[in-house]
Amino acid sequence: MVDDSEVIRQLIRVNLELEGFEVVTAADGAECLEVVRRVRPDVVTLDVVMPRLDGLKTAARLRASAETRALPIAIVSACTPADLDRGESVGVDGYLAKPFDPADLVALVRRLLQQGPGGAVGGDGPSGYAFGGERPEHSAAFRSRRTDRP
Repeated sequence: MVDDSEVIRQLIRVNLELEGFEVVTAADGAECLEVVRRVRPDVVTLDVVMPRLDGLKTAARLRASAETRALPIAIVSACTPADLDRGESVGVDGYLAKPFDPADLVALVRRLLQQGPGGAVGGDGPSGYAFGGERPEHSAAFRSRRTDRP
């Protein structure tokens, strides 16, 4: 999980570890790329506004690499509609608005894990919706298809 705020990193880490997840953190996109190469995580969550390399550019680089192209990626950030559009265009799989309910964070990570590399997941839960549809102000979003990646 990647966020430039140490407080947010700790909040996300604790909530996910309480649910049994192993969590590795990074403070910005550049560090994330190094950690992903070394650790090979199952899911990546990214803040958008970060120093050195922002979350959307990080997502684009992960999608551009054959080794990480199918890695599930979610944005966990206070995004603008333009950020959501850019996220969808680079292949981000889900979105959770800050501030968020920890239960929504856990649900987002579980959904991304269930879809797996190249899998499909619907946006049919109470906190989910498919990209391209109506975007509630504070909810999680999930792409309903991942056919563009192997």
